[in-house]
Amino acid sequence: MSTRKRWHVVAAVAVLLVAGAPAMVASAGPSDTVQRGNTTWAASWATAVTRGNATGLTNTGLNDQSVRMVVRTTVGGHALRVRLSNMYGEQAVLVGRATIARPNTTTPDDLSDIDPATLRELTFGGAASATMNRGAELLSDPLDFPVGDQSDLVLTLHFPVLTGPVTFHGTSRQTSYIGADDLTSAADGAGFTIRPNCCWFFLSGIDVQRRHSPGSVVVFGDSIADGNGSTLNANKRWPDLLADRLIAARPDVRTPGVLNASLAGNRLNHEGPEPGAGGFPGYHELGPNAVARLDEDVFSQTDARTVITHLGINDIWMSDASADAIISSLRQINQQVQARGLRSLVATLTPYEGHGNPGVWTPEKEATRQAVNAYLRGSAEFDGLLDFDAVLRDPTQPSQLLPAYDSGDHIHPNDAGNQAMADAVPLWLLRL
Repeated sequence: MSTRKRWHVVAAVAVLLVAGAPAMVASAGPSDTVQRGNTTWAASWATAVTRGNATGLTNTGLNDQSVRMVVRTTVGGHALRVRLSNMYGEQAVLVGRATIARPNTTTPDDLSDIDPATLRELTFGGAASATMNRGAELLSDPLDFPVGDQSDLVLTLHFPVLTGPVTFHGTSRQTSYIGADDLTSAADGAGFTIRPNCCWFFLSGIDVQRRHSPGSVVVFGDSIADGNGSTLNANKRWPDLLADRLIAARPDVRTPGVLNASLAGNRLNHEGPEPGAGGFPGYHELGPNAVARLDEDVFSQTDARTVITHLGINDIWMSDASADAIISSLRQINQQVQARGLRSLVATLTPYEGHGNPGVWTPEKEATRQAVNAYLRGSAEFDGLLDFDAVLRDPTQPSQLLPAYDSGDHIHPNDAGNQAMADAVPLWLLRL
């Protein structure tokens, strides 16, 4: 889902860089990637990506700049590999250098500062640099780098020449860090002078190597799962909190990873740049229609086993779509998910009265939401239902969010609302 505000991406500016002495970096090589017996690769973290917007940094791209990004894994393992994406780029992109490290939690700016003792260099076919072809992905070599459950990792990429429009995720709810020159070894964040609270650039996933894996749960949603309304840099999106529950319930190798393939503002039957009600202009970062996203954002995930679909509310408020059109696309997603042997769960559409400008919510649109939810509650086609509407609505005014769960914009849940959603997922539906 999308808020009324435009998501601004910070424009690139010229910066002066004062860098300290570079830290030592251990390079990955054949001896660094021990393939242990009876192990498997499992997805631990992922995000959906889109093309850069029509203006700003995501359109012009990065040029002799480094970007440092923080992600939190769900499940751990003894080795990792990183997936980069140039899926929506307009040219080949050179990755000059890439490193991964753990954050330095003892410093005041522990989001950008790394523990230099943990700094490791990623390689690609044994080389420190690699080119991502236009429209292609790039997988790093496996790296012996023990990762715990729910661990923060810091990835730094240097792009020595102009990338052109980026492939990115526009609503990260996590600060990223951009600075001039090669900062992949910088222990502190002083050189990262551009700090947008929005985006992951060219990064699409992290896999870990485990002794055993029950696969992964893919959350296929909009901004409710993408975290709009949750606390910045706190990992309080409901999929994060679902991962917390899973790990607490089964803290061993049988815990599935939880992958958040949601895109704020995404619609079932409309493209991101299409404008919406209340003067909303539309942006590329909202992504293509959801059915078109399935192959890249769901079916390509490492060992996906279960898909939770929570989409449709943007089609109502932005595009005044009919219940039949929404239901038809939800059924199509369900059919494709089940045809690939995956478990297909669906969630009811949550209230939003009070959100946005006049025309964003109307009694007629509310009737559409109720009609979609009535269908979902009565359908036997899906493998399970998550009734998020029942969880978040105000019992005295069912077209509105419960005030205790309202982030303030009357459509996105706050941290407490996200926790309530995560708590409402029956773990047995995830085949646990």
